[in-house]
Amino acid sequence: MARFRSFKFAFRGFVYLFRDEHNAWIHTLAAIAAIVLGFILKISGAEWIAILFAIALVFVSEMINSSIENLVDLIHPDEDPKAGKIKDLAAAAVLVASLTAAVAGIIIFVPKLFG
Repeated sequence: MARFRSFKFAFRGFVYLFRDEHNAWIHTLAAIAAIVLGFILKISGAEWIAILFAIALVFVSEMINSSIENLVDLIHPDEDPKAGKIKDLAAAAVLVASLTAAVAGIIIFVPKLFG
């Protein structure tokens, strides 16, 4: 029963992500577009693995970023340069993940679309 509750908490995390983090909706739209395009273009198994890992990287980064931002706000609700730096670094991680996913998508899809 304890394991079932841990899944319940994890699913509640998804609810928080999609309810509170607007960027998660943008990531979701991009993920759906990549998945649909993958089916349309009949990408290989290795390409599917790259796309799915890229999608997961972006979502995991967004979840960690959101967790860090919420923790910083809890610990230090007032404006503070160090708190801002922590939040900016976490946001930069999401940017790196998103750019990496975009480059993977370009490498996989562009040759199939225009090649």
